[in-house]
Parts: sequence; C-alpha cells; structure tokens
Amino acid sequence: MGGATVLRLAERALADPRLTEGADATWNLLLCLDPDGSRRNEGWLPGPYTLGRYVRHFFRPGFLEQPEWLPDGAAGAALPETRALLGLQDELRPFLQCSLHGVDIGGGFVELTHDLPGLDRRLAHIAARLGIPRELGAYDALYWPGLGPAVYRIPPPRRAGLVAAMTEAAVESTWYHPSRHGTVTAVVEAPMWGVMAVADGSAPADRDAVLRAVSRTLRHDTGRLRHLLARIRPHLGTAPDTARLLAPVDDYLLVCPGLADAWDPDTGDNPTHPLPALSTAHLVALRISARRLALRTAGLLHQLVRAAGRDPDGVLPELDRMIDDWCAEYRDDCGARWIPVARQAEYQARVVLAAFELAGRHTRARSGSGPGQGEPVPLQRD
Repeated sequence: MGGATVLRLAERALADPRLTEGADATWNLLLCLDPDGSRRNEGWLPGPYTLGRYVRHFFRPGFLEQPEWLPDGAAGAALPETRALLGLQDELRPFLQCSLHGVDIGGGFVELTHDLPGLDRRLAHIAARLGIPRELGAYDALYWPGLGPAVYRIPPPRRAGLVAAMTEAAVESTWYHPSRHGTVTAVVEAPMWGVMAVADGSAPADRDAVLRAVSRTLRHDTGRLRHLLARIRPHLGTAPDTARLLAPVDDYLLVCPGLADAWDPDTGDNPTHPLPALSTAHLVALRISARRLALRTAGLLHQLVRAAGRDPDGVLPELDRMIDDWCAEYRDDCGARWIPVARQAEYQARVVLAAFELAGRHTRARSGSGPGQGEPVPLQRD
C-alpha cells in the first residue's frame, strides 16, 4: 500500500503548489524501505486478490530484519536499509514523518509519537467518505494511550526483551529516532480487507468468555503449527531463503503462547499487567490478530515446503486445509471484504495530507514563524 500511496502523494504535491510553496514545505518521498521484502511478496502483489493467495505468498521478515526496528539502538543498526533511513532522517530533520503500512484484515488507524489534535476528527471524516472501517481497538496499540478514536500514542522507547519488543513495540525504532529534531511520526495503517465490527465501540456482552475462546484457539493453533514445523524441519535445506522463511515462523511461535496467556482472564489479567477496558472492537481485533498469527505461520510453512521442492511427510494437504478453513472464517464469520487498491491508496493519502496540515500548524505555532504566523494553510479538500 505504501508505494501506491507515495505515487499518489507525488502527483498531488506536483499538481498543487499549496502543498509545497504555499506551505513552505518540501516532500521527500521514499518509494520502498524494504525492497527485499517487496520482492518476496511478488507472488500475491499482482492479484487476483484473494485471502488464500495472499496468505500462501505473504512474507514479512523476522523481527530482527525489519528495517524500522532498532532493537540494539541506532548505533547498532545492522541492516543497510535501516542505516540509510537513519541517515536520511538526520540529514532532512523533517517536521513530519509518515510511515505507510498496510493492514491485511481489519480497519484503518494511526499511531503518533506526538499528538496532532484534530486528527481523529479528520480520520473519521475520511473513513466515512471512503467506506473504510476505523479500528477502534487496534491490537498493535492494546496497551497504548488513545488520542481519539482510531488514533493512538506510540509509547516512548524502553529497553525490553525480544518478546516484549515484538508484542508491545515500545522499543527504539526509526519512528522515534527523529524526535530529537522535533519530528512527529505518523504510522498510517490502511486495511486491505475491511471488517466493519472493528469499529464497534460498544461494551461486550461477555468479555471474559470471548477472551477465553480466543486464547484457547490460539494455543490450539500454535500446537498444531509446532507439530507441522517439527515434521517439516528435517527435510529443509540450509539455503539463505530457508533461514529467512524460518525466522518469522520461529518469531510467531515464540510469542503466541505468551499472548494467549496475557489475553486469558484466568492467567494474564493480573494487577501487574492488567488488560485495559475492552470494547467489542478490541475483542474483534484480538480475534483477528490471533488468527493472523496462525495464518501467517501456516502460509510461511507452505512456502518452506514448496521451496524445498518435495513434501516427503505429506504436510501440504493439511496446510492447505488449515489455510482454506481459516480464510473462510475471516470471510464468513468476520465479514472481511476486499477494498479496491485505488480506495486504499486514496484513504491513506488523505490521512497523510490531514496529518501534514496539522503538523505544519503545530510546527509554526511552536516556532512563531511561517505563513500567517500559525494560520492554517489551505489544502485540497474532498
């Protein structure tokens, strides 16, 4: 999604001088931060866009190879992509950085390093105009403070273990790195398959029953996937591609049991790390996320077997059944519906433009300079 949105933003910045000269701003557009990851997703990117095809060809690198994370701090950044981005941030010192992400199943939301008052209202308007559900209880931000409906505050980084880093994301990252320059980062999430229930902010009828069911299912799925991995692993080679596919599998299977325990009211809802107040939207998001972890793992195992060129233990039919059943659950039980690419890109671009206007106001108000001494700069309206 990010690449499609970047191209749309480039067209608008070139066509509308109010976004450049009129706003005293320069747009620096990075088309792709992770070209290796994009190449590995080429199996589903051209379409047709079905859940089954997406899952069987989806790739996301293991945690330690995701370019935006800094588990060892900026000085310890190992990936050349990460070092390039850090260098760009320190050179440009932007007042706003937007990191453009695609959510596979669910709704749209924004994560901010600093508040941009009014963004939640802009987001609501944009989402309503384009028929995009807002994710009011995003799994990514379960323990994060809210800044308004579907807008969340990224917590300041802290030293944490790998599991906490993967599940809470409160670690050093390229999102927070440019804060030293006064940069506001907005992580803009746009959904591919929308689920309307993620926008249901009502109180759930039986919170604990849903949590127990989600946790029980995640434990069961994790056990099945671990068993399949044990059958597959002896037949895998030592090629670099094998290691890259195994890394996220191992990550997912590492965090799933802890997540199941943390969400289970009988084991995880304790005074030292209590669950926040949960709406129906939160519970839907947790159910989607638990299934996502299992589906991604199954899809990666499917790719591992295909890459090996043989299936001596006969696991592919079982993996196909799992993937088909779990995709059907998304489609039939959750009501997941494909959102056309053009609408995804339009939604994400409009959210970026809203953040751009608000961040520009914030910067001018803080510096006491710029066009109109803090007056809003008019942008292209809907």
